[in-house]
Amino acid sequence: MSHDPSRPAPTYPWQPPPRPPEPPPRPSPDRVPPGRHSDLRVLRGAYRRQRRVATLTALGYFVVFLVLSAFAPSLMTATVTAGVPAGLLLALAQLPVTLLAIALYERTASRQVDPLADRIRKLSEIDAKRDARGNRPREAGR
Repeated sequence: MSHDPSRPAPTYPWQPPPRPPEPPPRPSPDRVPPGRHSDLRVLRGAYRRQRRVATLTALGYFVVFLVLSAFAPSLMTATVTAGVPAGLLLALAQLPVTLLAIALYERTASRQVDPLADRIRKLSEIDAKRDARGNRPREAGR
């Protein structure tokens, strides 16, 4: 009978089984994956703030209008000028408020979100060109 090193020796019932061999360490990637990139986190945060501001502007006014309609009917039926009730004026003001929300969305997009997206797009194009040429330097992270 010969000794086979690939097969572990039997253990006694009171002894723990031998540990499996450690897997070989995985090589670290050359660069940080795009999903974990700090610029993408900043872009997601800017986009999230942009959506919140625009949504809260439009929906906030509408909720105020609904609350006033439900809990302050005397205010909503009061006439402002020439028999026009305040509720009608507040309802008609919903359109300018919605347009204001759209304008805020466009303004924050052009000032905050779009420059970040352009920067990330340019960096990814540079990375793609480096990868295509095959002379990408090793990076520790950005």
